[in-house]
Amino acid sequence: MQEGCSISISNATSADVPAVVHCLVEAFEEYRDSYSPGAFADTVLNADALERRMESMCVLVAVTLSGQVVGTIACQIVNPGEGDIRGMAVLPQAQGLGVAKQLLDVAESKLRDMECSRIMLETTAPLSRAIHFYERKGFRRSGRVTDFFGMPLIEYEKVLASIC
Repeated sequence: MQEGCSISISNATSADVPAVVHCLVEAFEEYRDSYSPGAFADTVLNADALERRMESMCVLVAVTLSGQVVGTIACQIVNPGEGDIRGMAVLPQAQGLGVAKQLLDVAESKLRDMECSRIMLETTAPLSRAIHFYERKGFRRSGRVTDFFGMPLIEYEKVLASIC
């Protein structure tokens, strides 16, 4: 895959489940040894867990012109005015090509359309590249750290600019 490839972002369907699971596995495999077994299993969903996530969250996919799913992200409203982002992953061969930016931009837009003024996401220290990306996109540490299957889960937040 090369820079400049045309990517479309759309809502995932049940037909996308195998490709999204593959994307999660491929994107997080290099971090397996940095994660506890429980944290890895909760991050790299199996098909059943992904189907359950799709019932409660908007799961998006980044798809090439040839139909390959190269990235995913999920978002939802958790409280009035507050959204949550989870499960962002980009295939290794598509990293650094703007796929993550497109996914995050669409997720933010969807949350903004649902009248969110604040977005939360959580990540782990081994994902330093993702942390730098989120910070460049305006996310800041909230100061909240929780236990994620025996490893620290760091919360980030972003306040969305008012459109009024």
